[in-house]
Amino acid sequence: MPDTADRLPRYLQAWQATVWWLGVHGGAGESTLAALTAGSRPAQHGWPIPDTAGTVHRVVLVARTNWGGLTAAQRAATEWASGALGDGVQLGGLVLVADAPGRLPKPLRDLQQVISGGVPRVWTLPWVQTWRLGPVEAFTSLPREFRALLADLQLTTSSSAHN
Repeated sequence: MPDTADRLPRYLQAWQATVWWLGVHGGAGESTLAALTAGSRPAQHGWPIPDTAGTVHRVVLVARTNWGGLTAAQRAATEWASGALGDGVQLGGLVLVADAPGRLPKPLRDLQQVISGGVPRVWTLPWVQTWRLGPVEAFTSLPREFRALLADLQLTTSSSAHN
């Protein structure tokens, strides 16, 4: 279990969602993923703990591929694996969003490999330069890696996002 200071906050959630996107640090991309997918919700950088017994929230961690993002993902994965969250959180995996265009440097690829062993599934999403210039909804085509993520999680795009 990570040190108390390194744990993510926990929020009781009555809301249902097809998936809760849990950005493990600021700027991870949870809001973008929530905007793209119908029925999903951003978890506001904290574990969405069901407020009703017997309810399970499906959570996918989201992090950037820089050192800070990867180490935050590692801490969150360790916290989940400790069992401290109880049966109300089902971890679907980890989405790693490119923090820059191009190939990841070897030290970060190595760290990514280590973290990947501690979560059920990992999806790596590319850098999307056009999203720096305007809202995600303004573009008509999602990269194939995003479409694969949505298919794997059995999600559909929101009405404002397009395939």
